[in-house]
Parts: sequence; structure tokens; C-alpha cells
Amino acid sequence: MSPTIDEQISLLQRRVERIVPEVELRRKLELSNKAGRPLRIKLGMDPTAPDVTLGHCVPLKVVRQFQEWGHKAVLIIGDYTARVGDPSGRNTTRPVLSGEQIDSNAKTYVEQVGKILLTDPNHLEVQYNGQWLSKMDLVGIIRLLSQKTVAQMLAREDFHNRYRQGVDIRLHELIYPLMQGYDSVMIDADVEMGGSDQLFNNLVGRDLQAEAGKSAQVVMVTPLLVGTDGQIKMSKSKGNYIAVTDPPSGADGMFGKIMSLPDALLESYYRLLTDLPMEGVLGHIQKSPRDAKIALAKHVIAWLHSPQAADGAEADFIKQFVKHEVPDDIPQIAAGGMSQKLAPLIVKAKLAATNSEAIRKIREGAVSLDGNKITDPQQEHTFSAPVVLRLGRRYVRIKP
Repeated sequence: MSPTIDEQISLLQRRVERIVPEVELRRKLELSNKAGRPLRIKLGMDPTAPDVTLGHCVPLKVVRQFQEWGHKAVLIIGDYTARVGDPSGRNTTRPVLSGEQIDSNAKTYVEQVGKILLTDPNHLEVQYNGQWLSKMDLVGIIRLLSQKTVAQMLAREDFHNRYRQGVDIRLHELIYPLMQGYDSVMIDADVEMGGSDQLFNNLVGRDLQAEAGKSAQVVMVTPLLVGTDGQIKMSKSKGNYIAVTDPPSGADGMFGKIMSLPDALLESYYRLLTDLPMEGVLGHIQKSPRDAKIALAKHVIAWLHSPQAADGAEADFIKQFVKHEVPDDIPQIAAGGMSQKLAPLIVKAKLAATNSEAIRKIREGAVSLDGNKITDPQQEHTFSAPVVLRLGRRYVRIKP
């Protein structure tokens, strides 16, 4: 049996921070049940980088919940809004990407979200907002701009803070929320999903629908998943993210990244990324954070890859980081047969971008040769036989 509307609202609230307004969501669900018309659940994604992350998965999981109740997800690929750049949560102007970069990134998005969403035509509709935004002439753009005031835009927190601090706000950034909101008008969204930093943009969509004489969408926002640094939201531009396409194991794999999370993030990761009962989860975390991380890593990998991949990633992690065994398949480089310092070899192995970074890693004690820690960057090494260089979770075999 399908859950009641009260039960649906309760299930949604596990990972939804705000529903604006909840009474309208209830009304839309009731009308949908009576009329047999699925709701249209909008989620927009700008292809500013090629990876969909676990942070994206939080609103995507809510959308999947709606799909399982018979509603339709409308995924908006912001191939046009990405050319402007979403200012949400930023204290500087976002760099504008080239059309080629955007198109390349967009091609991968639908395949990646297919790991989370139902992708049959009854449950998913994919739209590119360039279909309508690229056709707007100057008169149409002016009409769109006329629906909001400068004061309303500056009331937005990130614009307000930048204005107060004297940081530039480019005029094209003020257009972005209106462009995103116009998407809701064009696709007749009943509900728009997004992270909490999208609340302003999504409410603009609600206003524009009302201005156009359409039923205004309900806005639902989810908490922002904190990244692997434990400090700020998971972000591709900050490099603190776990991608849904990351391999299960290895130096840059999901298992190791999840195991590196601060213990304080475990509760939110379980709540936002799993459907496991939180009562048992909280006890597990309190009893053994390490075991709770292993269980979380396996759960996420089983979901996005397979149960077999999860078991294999756990075995690889234990072999490498508990038993301290060297992985079988690691890259190799040639030393060249001469006595030399280690930093250039670390750069050659692509374990560091520059000599100065490699020297810093050596001084921090993050580098070892065949298990022996190296701390002197000036020390010279001669390689007469293959040795294993380790930097953090990454390995390379140095041959003579």
C-alpha cells in the first residue's frame, strides 16, 4: 500500500530542512491522488564540473522518493544558466565556463543521476534550459528582469554580505535567480527541490509562476552535506567531494574517502544518504565510530556500485590500511639509475603537483620508502632494486 500523506510528509522530513509552504504540499498531494495526475518534481543541476557528488544525492534521494510514489522527476540540466554561473553561497563572482566545457559536463549528468533516480519515461523527464532561455530576445529579458527589484535581490544573504563588504556583484549574477525561476514557469513545476542554499532561487520560481497565472510550486530544500574536510559544504570547486562515479576502492576511492570523514559527520551522512533507522545508527556510532564508518562506506558503495564492490572495497582497505600490505596494482616509474632527491620523483609519480609540495609532504612525515618514513627532503637516494613509495593513501613502485 502507498503511504498516507501524513506518512509521506514524515518520510520526507528525514532529509528535508524546509517545505514552503507545507500546507500547499499536502494540498497538491491530495489533488494528485484524486485526479490521478502525477506531480512534476523539478531539480535543476548546472553542469559546472563533470562529477555528480554525494552532496547532489541528498535532494536526488528526495526526488527518488517522489518517483516511488508515482510522481515524475523533471531534471533541468542548466546548460544555459551555467554560462552565467550560480552565485549561491559564494563571496566572489563564479568564473564563467566555456560552452565546450559545459556541453562536455552535461553529457555525463544524466548517466550519473541514473544511479539514484528511476530513468524510465514515466518517472523521469530531462530538459535543457537552453531550449527556452537561448530564445529570449532583449525585450523578453527586460520583462523578466522587471519582475524583481534591486532591493529584493540585495536582500539575498550572499548578495547582501558582498554588498556590505564592498565586494563586486556583477549584473549578470542578479539575473541568475530569475533565469532559474523561469525554468519553473516553462516546465510547470509542482515542487522544486534543492539544497538549502537554493532557497532564494527556488522562491523566485514560485513568484514567477504566480506572476504568470500558474499554480505556484512548493519549495523544498535539504541540508547541505559537509565535505570530506569536515568544514564546508561538499563542493566540486573546493575539492572536498565524493563523486558518485568514484571507484569503490583505491587511493581516490569511495571507501577510503568515507573512512577519512570526521566522526562528527557520521550522523548527518547516515540521515541524509541512507534510509536506515536512526535509533540503531546512533547507538552504532556511539559504540564504535570506526565500525560505523565501515558500515556507511559499504552501504554507499553497495547503493552506487554493487554489494560485491562494497565487500571488495572493504577487503582492499583492510589489506592496505590495517594489515599495511601494498596493493597489487600500483603505478610504476623509473628512477633513472642515479642518486637523487625524492621530491622530483614524487612529482614525476604525480603524487604532488610541485617540488615544493613534495618537500612539504616529506617534512610532514607523509612519505615512506618500503615502510621507512622519510623526513629529510635533502637526503639522496639510489635505487638498485624496486622500492615502494607511499604518500598518504597513494603508492607508486620506483624501479632502478
